[in-house]
Formats: sequence, C-alpha cells, structure tokens
Amino acid sequence: MKYTSLPNTDIKVSKICLGTMTFGQQNTEADGHAQMDYALEQGVNFFDTAEMYSVPAREETYGSTEKIIGTWFKKTGKREEVVLASKIAGPNPNFSYMREKNDFSPASIKYALDNSLQRLQTEYIDLYQLHWPERKTNCFGQRGFKIQEDAWEDNIHSVLDTLGGFIREGKIKHIGLSNETPWGLMRFLEESKYNHLPRIKTVQNPYSLLNRLFENGSSEVCMRENVGLLAYSPMAFGILSGKFLSGESHPNSRLNLFPQMARYNSEQCAEATRLYQEIAHKNGLTLTELSLAFIEQQAFLTSTIIGATTMEQLKENIDTIVVTLITCLKVLTRFLLNIC
Repeated sequence: MKYTSLPNTDIKVSKICLGTMTFGQQNTEADGHAQMDYALEQGVNFFDTAEMYSVPAREETYGSTEKIIGTWFKKTGKREEVVLASKIAGPNPNFSYMREKNDFSPASIKYALDNSLQRLQTEYIDLYQLHWPERKTNCFGQRGFKIQEDAWEDNIHSVLDTLGGFIREGKIKHIGLSNETPWGLMRFLEESKYNHLPRIKTVQNPYSLLNRLFENGSSEVCMRENVGLLAYSPMAFGILSGKFLSGESHPNSRLNLFPQMARYNSEQCAEATRLYQEIAHKNGLTLTELSLAFIEQQAFLTSTIIGATTMEQLKENIDTIVVTLITCLKVLTRFLLNIC
C-alpha cells in the first residue's frame, strides 16, 4: 500500500480509501465486515461513510452503513487502526426523515454528529465533511450555473465556528467538504484564514477518466492551498470496468438497479470507455488498472475512494495501487486532451 498524510496534519492515510455506501443495501452486514477485514489486511486504513448511506438514500436504510461499521468496530476492537471519515447531509426536501431541518445550523450539526457517533460506536470521527453545499449550486453532475432564488445567507463563519467547538470537545479531529465548487472551497479557506477558525483539509468530489471537471479550477485551489482531493466515483459507477462493453445486461449493477444514478450511461461515455480500453490493452493493463492508476498519480490527490459489491472487485481495485503509468502516459494524455 502507498500512504500520504491528510494535508496539514500528521495523520497517515492510505492512498486507497474504502468507500462503504453499498453496506446495508447491496451488501449485508457480513459482506461489509468481510470487506473491512480484507481492506485493513491489505493496508487500507482509511474508511469513508456518511449519515445518509446506504445509497440510494431511503428512509428504511438511513444510517445503515454507519451501523455496520459500528458493529465491526465493536467486534474487532480495531477503531484505532482506522482513519474514519463521515459526512453530514446538506439540504434536500426528500430527507426530512433525517432531521427536522437539513441545514448546517449549530443544532443540526450537533444532532447529525451525535447520531453518527452513536451508530458508529465511536467517540470521535477523524474527518467530518459537509456532504454538499447548503446554497444552490452545481453538483452531482449539473452544469451551466445560473443565479437562482436562494434563501441561503452566508453562514460559513458560523459553520466553521460550530465545527471548531466539536473539535475542541474531541468529537471530530479535522473537517472537509464534498461536492464543492472552487468558489465554495475558497470561501471556507478565506473564512478560516482571517478569523482563526478550523481549516478545511480535504474536498471529496467526483473524478475519473470520464469526469475530469475537477481539473477546471478546483485542482489549482487544492495545489496552491494544500487541500487534498478525495476522489469518488473513480470507476464512473462501474462503466470504467469495461463490463458494459460486451453488451451483457448485468442486472445487479448499480446502473441497472438504480437508474436515477446513471450519470455516465451515455453513448459518449461508452465510446470513450471503449477507446480507453484499447489504450489499456495495448500497454498490458486492464481498464481498471489504467483508470485507477491515472487518478492515483495526480498531484492534487490525497486518496481514491473505491467501492465494491463483491470481494473480487475489491481485490482488483486494491491491487491497482502497484501500477504506475509510464509507457502509456504520454499516449493517454494526448488522448484525453483530444476527447475532453
């Protein structure tokens, strides 16, 4: 395994992070425990979850992933061997079952954090993240920003101050953002800099060979401000495994089970995936190896979040950590510039 540090901390994390959002819906408790056992054995010491998981979010499965992680901590006693990240959900009118108000007010943050700690059966979370912004902005694949009627008033000072209180209490160690824009990231950094408030350490955004939008602005912010990317959806919901190129249906895949999440299910993505696979095979790699190795070598990356529904997928993803792109890197770069 390869390791780095959470930016501006002395916390060592694996460059592969175990994503757990399938625990409680596609994966049983026993499956989740087996995945965490295997990942830790392979040197993966970084686990990521969220209060709203499993995904897609449903009232019936709300908090199920954190509960499964919590029972694993209790069974194994290995809490201190894991760097644990979780998230508080942002506003969504469909998530009223989570909290009376899905905002980042002091009361909401306290309620969400205390309930996460209870489900996780731990006294602290190493990295506590805001799952998406309170304000209306582009995230989850949206493009074309438009000024909208928005009741949000800039409360970033209050949010950081509240999180700082929980850091002082020992309930969280560090903080991060998720699904955030360059403006939002800089706004949080500005507020912490000039008001001596806790500083954002990471941002968890989508990044893959089929989604390189992070490079347009956010990558510069991360590199100049020393904020680390936690790249999620590195396999584009399984598209970059290449399994859909054969024409087989794969009824148990996330794309078929949850069509509302099919952001990458287009002819353009299929064609790009086919061409990526050609490049991979010409250079003696699998498409999975090419896809994950490309991300792992980015200067702005802290860790790549992988998720799997089977142990075979998990093993394949973790094994890619030994792959370094050398011979095909120049070809790949030229190709990326031509299609993106």
